Amino acid sequence: MKGERVAQLELLLRSHPEGLRRAEIARRLGVHRSTISRYVEDLSKHIDIYEDNNLIKIKESDDNSPMELSIYESLAFNMSAEALASSVSLQNPHLASGLRKIAMNMRTYAPKISDNIFILADTIEKKIEESMVESPSYNKTLEVLIDCWVSGRIAKITTSTPDNEEIEIAPYFIGFSEDQNGRKPMTVTGRLRHTKDIITLNIESILSVQMLNETYTIPDNLKPFTKKEKDDSYDAIDMIPLVLKVKEKSALNSFSSLVHEKPEITTGENGETICSMKVENSIELQLRLVQCGTSVEILEPASFRDKFVSRLKKIIDLY
Repeated sequence: MKGERVAQLELLLRSHPEGLRRAEIARRLGVHRSTISRYVEDLSKHIDIYEDNNLIKIKESDDNSPMELSIYESLAFNMSAEALASSVSLQNPHLASGLRKIAMNMRTYAPKISDNIFILADTIEKKIEESMVESPSYNKTLEVLIDCWVSGRIAKITTSTPDNEEIEIAPYFIGFSEDQNGRKPMTVTGRLRHTKDIITLNIESILSVQMLNETYTIPDNLKPFTKKEKDDSYDAIDMIPLVLKVKEKSALNSFSSLVHEKPEITTGENGETICSMKVENSIELQLRLVQCGTSVEILEPASFRDKFVSRLKKIIDLY
């Protein structure tokens, strides 16, 4: 299938069997309404979709005969199911439900394997009940992230950092992160809002997540994710003690590409958010401030604020 947006359209329609209007699809995918017809046409080459009363729907298959696996496929699936059941990060109600549906389908031709998969589903649910006391929000967090990914909406995340940092990301991928030590817990990977940076978060480290109304699209030419080497050191000719009044915390993501010390977030006398940090004094810093628009305001140093205002006036005078 061609294009991430077409794949995203299929996910949307499958999760909304009642159908969606073109305008709603466009809003969820973050594209112009005029492009939806092309996506629908591309998707129709792979699955049967139709339009009923201005609603785009996936047509139910007339062939109600169950899918049948060979005995070799059934055994391979059973082995995979056992591996899934032993993975703490994948133990959620949706996995148990999916395993039961497949086990029901296998009863006529592989009853022993079917019974074993039913037992695995029961085991998963028992483990979920036990883990709910320790981590009651894990599955809810995963569900909201999946909703954001399917709907193409920005996720606002509160992380379990010392200051409970809030970030906003466009989820590109939900899965596992691996390194030389093997598979790590389940993660979400996406673009940090207001930047081009791709980050990966361990879902277990997320305290809460909220789906925002802002939409995004996954680029068709998205390249494989690469990890940046962490380097806390810096060497800059000129660093200034920048103090900002912040109206939208996610705007601070704009400064991630600059050389700076760890930001210190405090609350002002009137309840406003104040960010203080030493940051490189460069033309790129001024560009990032312009990018933030009215989301941040320079408080200090006064000399830098005056210089920034003067530059803006000169730019305006050109036009």
